[in-house]
Order: sequence, then structure tokens, then C-alpha cells
Amino acid sequence: MTDQEKIINNLGIAAKKAANELSLISEDEKNKALNNLKKKIKLISSELIEINKKDIENAYTLKLSSSMIDRLTLTKDRVSNMISSLDEIINLNDPVGNVLSEWDRPNGLHIKKISTPIGVIGIIFESRPNVTVDASAIAMKAGNAVILRGGKDSFFTSQKLSAAIRESFNSAGLPENTVQMVPIPDRSAVDEILKLDSYIDVIIPRGGKSLIEKIKEKSSIPVIKHLEGICHVYVDKDANLNVAKDVVFNSKMRRPGICGAAETLLIDSKISNQTMPIIEKLVNSKCEIRGDDFVLSLNNNFKQATEKDWETEYLDSVISVKIVDGVEGAIKHINRFSSGHTESIITENAETFKKFYNQINSAIILQNASTQFADGGEFGFGAEIGISTDKLHVRGPVGAEHLTSFKYVVHGNGQVRP
Repeated sequence: MTDQEKIINNLGIAAKKAANELSLISEDEKNKALNNLKKKIKLISSELIEINKKDIENAYTLKLSSSMIDRLTLTKDRVSNMISSLDEIINLNDPVGNVLSEWDRPNGLHIKKISTPIGVIGIIFESRPNVTVDASAIAMKAGNAVILRGGKDSFFTSQKLSAAIRESFNSAGLPENTVQMVPIPDRSAVDEILKLDSYIDVIIPRGGKSLIEKIKEKSSIPVIKHLEGICHVYVDKDANLNVAKDVVFNSKMRRPGICGAAETLLIDSKISNQTMPIIEKLVNSKCEIRGDDFVLSLNNNFKQATEKDWETEYLDSVISVKIVDGVEGAIKHINRFSSGHTESIITENAETFKKFYNQINSAIILQNASTQFADGGEFGFGAEIGISTDKLHVRGPVGAEHLTSFKYVVHGNGQVRP
């Protein structure tokens, strides 16, 4: 066994021990740990932003994309949001120990289905340093131990946050290795983590398509996947056009570099004459428009959309625009090109929405609202570890309640099976 293999293996052993001890930790102790962390982040917020500048400098040196640098950057507002997320997680009901259902059998047995922690969760992520805090807090609230592996791009910030988490959790009496950060920046460490099926119960990756595909291919551990966010907005003939203009703009431009940003806009052919008013705010904001032949004819600055555009997650100020034959055309396009993340329809017609909802196979469907609401905090989960595009065991935003399993507890009074 190499030194690297030993280090990774020891992380697994320590996490398994911590997970067993966490099963005895009360809700008050969990919340004390989160309160400690909240205070610690407030105390070191200026230092965090300074340390984050090292990662940003490295990102420019490595010529990372503007969307990656945006995800990487910590500001006062983003640190404040991190603290607010901790408040929301503290206020969540403890997801562990809840009786999910119970019933009596004719033979007198009383059966309960009770929520339990999953155990040890491995979280592999790129860029966004806030994942260090969100993932640790959510997983611990659900009684789980965590092994974090951040990317090289957020190395300095994530290490600082990890140290703050360990100090805060330990001072509240939590097991020493409730949260561990892999100290090896080399990508080969990921391969070693994926072999730890004796210790890690589930892997949650957050990053680019290549990372997700690699983990899916190599992992011997179950994976909760967060694939690309190829999200669509469809403007129906029965849309309120004022709503459409605002929702389309926000879906793309609020933060173009997040997974909930719209990448494709579909417009009903019956209102194709309203295309320019619908996208006017995008054009004025210097968003690049790539369109089909009709859209291309509207402005000499627009670019021709290719087949590749319909299946691209831009994560930038670029959107592909297509005129479709009503809701049926939108459904056909989305089901072909969507990553199963989030879709929004702008319509006042309830039957059209029902058809869209029933026939689109994505985790989140919105009506008359921005795709950027695809977020655990906005769903009331406090924060999220990611948006699962799987169907099992969780789908959509992954919050604390989704990082639990369950046990059946059966009470009898001497029954034996004939």
C-alpha cells in the first residue's frame, strides 16, 4: 500500500468510527456545533476573503473560464449567505429518528419505519468553496460523517473552511473526525476514495461533466449524481409576455455560471413575432444569442445555432433560442436535449402546463418562474449538496432530510412464525 493509499484508507477508518459515534449525538449538540461554525465564519470572514484571493489568482493563471472563477469567488455577500444557510439548517427539524410510518399486523406485531443516518458520505467537488460548509453542515445535521475532496482551484479557501469546521464541531463535543478534508490535491486521490466501499456509503460529486462521468465509471460506491444543468425555458402562446421577459432574463443572467441557469429558450411559433421583445433584455445585457434560422434573421449580430448548441451547458452569457411548434414541439426538444435538471414553462393555460409537467422527464418543473429557483435554499432545505438528476434515492435539491435512510423496528410480545 502506497503512502497515499494509507492516508485515504485511514480517512475512511476514522470516518466510519465517527459515524458510529454520531448516532448518539442529540439535536441540541448538532445545533451547538452549527452555531459554533456560524460564529467562527463571522470571525474569520475578512481572512477568508483574503485567502480566497490566492485561489482566484491561481484560477487566472490557469486560465479558468469566467464562470468557474465566479463560482470560486467569495465576497462579503457570499460569506453572509453561507452564514444564513447555517441559520436555516439549524432551524430545520432533526431529520433523524423520525417515525416515517407505523402500523399493526393481525398477529399483534407493531412495525415502525424510522429515519436513520446514511453513515459516511464522500463529497467530491470543484470550485465552489461554500460547498465545504454547506455539505458538512447538511450531512452532519443528518447524523453523517463526511470526507470532503475539493479541487485544486479552491484549495486554500476550502482548507481554511475545513479547519474552521473541525474546530467548531470538536468544541461542541462531536466526534473528532466528523468532517475530514482529503489533504492531497492530486487527482489520483479521487481514484483511491472511490475504492473505499468498506467505509463510505455514498459518493456525491459536484463538478463538471468529465468529473461526474469519471466517478460514475470508476466508483465501487453508490453515487448520487449531479449532471449538467442543460435547463430550458419555454414561452407558450398563452404566456403573459411581461412575465416571460422577466423570467427569461433572470433565468439566464442572474448568475449565468450556475447549474440552474437557462441554456436554451424555446418560443411557440404562434408568438414568433414577439421573439425580439422577449429577448430584448438579454440582447441589451450583451448576452450572446445563438438561434435557429428564424431567430438568426432578426439580427445580424446573432449567431447560427448548431446541433451541438442544443446539448451544451454554456455556464456563460450565451443562450440558444429556437422557435418550436407549440408545447408538443417544446416537449420533444427538451426530452431530447435536457440533462433532466430543471425546466420552466411560461403559460397561463393550466392544461398546457399539465401536459408539459406530465411529459417532461426532469427533476424540477416550474411554471412562470425562473430556473434559478432550482436551489435547496430556495426550496426551504437550508442549503443543498447538489441537484440530483437521478431518480433513486433522491431527486432534485439534496438537503439534510435526503441524506437519511431508515430502519424498520418491530415490537412484539412473544410472537413466533408458524
